Amino acid sequence: MKKIILLLAILISVTINAQTDAENIKKIYDTSLSNGMSYQWLDYLSNQIGGRLSGSLNAERAVEYTKEQLEELGLDKVWLQPVMVPKWVRGNPEFAYIETAPGETINVNICALGGSVSTPALGVKANVVEVQGIDELKALDRKDVEGKIVFFNREMNETLINTFNAYGGCVDQRYAGAMEAGKMGAVGVIVRSMTLAQDDYPHTGSMTYGDLPNNQRIASAAISTNDADKLSGMLKIDSDIKFYFKQNCKQLKDVLSYNVIGEITGSEYPNEYIVVGGHLDSWDIGDGSHDDGAGVVQSMDVLRMFKETGIKPKRTLRVVLFMNEENGLRGGKKYAAEAKRKGENHIFALESDSGGFTPRGFSFDCSDANFEQILSWKPLFKPYLIHYFEKGGSGADVGPLKADSNVLAGLRPDSQRYFDHHHAASDTFDAVNKRELELGAATMTSLVYLIDKYGINPIRINQQLKD
Repeated sequence: MKKIILLLAILISVTINAQTDAENIKKIYDTSLSNGMSYQWLDYLSNQIGGRLSGSLNAERAVEYTKEQLEELGLDKVWLQPVMVPKWVRGNPEFAYIETAPGETINVNICALGGSVSTPALGVKANVVEVQGIDELKALDRKDVEGKIVFFNREMNETLINTFNAYGGCVDQRYAGAMEAGKMGAVGVIVRSMTLAQDDYPHTGSMTYGDLPNNQRIASAAISTNDADKLSGMLKIDSDIKFYFKQNCKQLKDVLSYNVIGEITGSEYPNEYIVVGGHLDSWDIGDGSHDDGAGVVQSMDVLRMFKETGIKPKRTLRVVLFMNEENGLRGGKKYAAEAKRKGENHIFALESDSGGFTPRGFSFDCSDANFEQILSWKPLFKPYLIHYFEKGGSGADVGPLKADSNVLAGLRPDSQRYFDHHHAASDTFDAVNKRELELGAATMTSLVYLIDKYGINPIRINQQLKD
C-alpha cells in the first residue's frame, strides 16, 4: 500500500512539473519571439563594429559593447577576465593569378589563412602540384614538390547530411598543409575553400606550422571553389602553367584582451555553475554574424530572458563571451583554468557556435545516466520542432571545462547553409534570419531552465520505488 501511495505521489508530482515546465518553456519562446534582443544586439555587433579578429581594435570595441549591454540587464555581476591573445594581421588585400603563358594571366580570388606568413615582397610564382590531401602529398617524392606551389583540392563530401562531418573530413589540409608542404621544399600553398557552395568567396581559417623552422615556413592561402575548379581544370590541360600570389600578413606579439562574463547568482545552489556562451572574436573578412556573433547574442539573451520571464534560477547562471576561439582558443582555456583554480563546480556548459540558423536540437557530452534524463525532456521541445538529442561533441570553448561529473552541450542548428558563410566575406548580418536567431535563443534558454531546475545525475523514479 505504501508503495502504491508513493507511486501515485510521484506520478502526480511528475504531471504537475511537466505542466509547469511546458508553461515556462512556452513563456520563454513567446518572450524570445515577441521581445527578443538577440537580433538587435547582433545588428550593432555586425554593422557598427564588424569583424573582430583577436587583438584588433574591433575586438576591443566588441568587449566594451557587450560588457555595457550585460550591465544594462541588471545582472548580479559583470566583469572582464584578462587573457593574452595572438595578434595576426592580414595587411593589404591579397592578389593572385594563373599564368597560362608569359603575359597571359587570369585573376583568381584568394585570402590568406590565419597565422600564415607573408609571401616575399614581390610575391611568389611557380608551377603547381595538385593533391587531394596531406596523405597524397606525403606519397610524392621531394623532387616533385620542391620549388612548386602545392594546391590542396580535396572537396567537402557533398553526400554527408551533417555538413560538419564533411568539413571535418578535409579541414586538415587547411590547418597543416603548409607545414607538410614546407618540409618538402614547396614555396607556397593554395587550399580549396572549406565550403559546399560554388562561388567566388575564398574562406579563411586557422593554420599551423608546428615546430617548422622559420626558413621552411611558406605562405598559405585559400582559393574560392570556382577558382579551384578552374585551376584544376587548367592543370589537366597544361601541367606547366604557373600560379602567382602575393600577401602581406604577419604575426605580431601577443596582446591583452578579455573574456566578457555576466552572472545571475543562484537562489539555492549558488556554488553550482551553469555556463552558456559563444566566442566574441571572428575572422576579419566578413562581420562574423554567424560565426560567432549569433552565439554571442543568443547566450546574452538567455540570461536576459530569465530576468524578463521572472524565472529565478536555483543555480548560478553565467554567460561567457570567449575571446580567441578562431586562432588559439586562449579564452576558453583561460576560463577553465581560472574555474579550476577557484574550485568552481561547473555542472553544465552550453555553447552556440554553429550559426544562427533554425535550431534542431543539441549534442551532449555526458554520462548515460544524464543523457537518459535529458531525453525525458524531449517531449517538452516537440511543439517547437526540436528533435535532435544525440550524444556527441559540445563546443571548442566549453570543452576545457569537461569533467566526469558534468554535462557539456552544443546547440545544433540546421547546418546546410552554414559553410556557405563560414570564415568568408559572405558571413554578414543580412545572412541571418531574425526569427531563426530568436528560436535558437529560446531553445538554449529552455534547456538551461531544465538543467537549472533538476540539476544533473538525478535520482530515477524506478530507483525511488525500489527504495
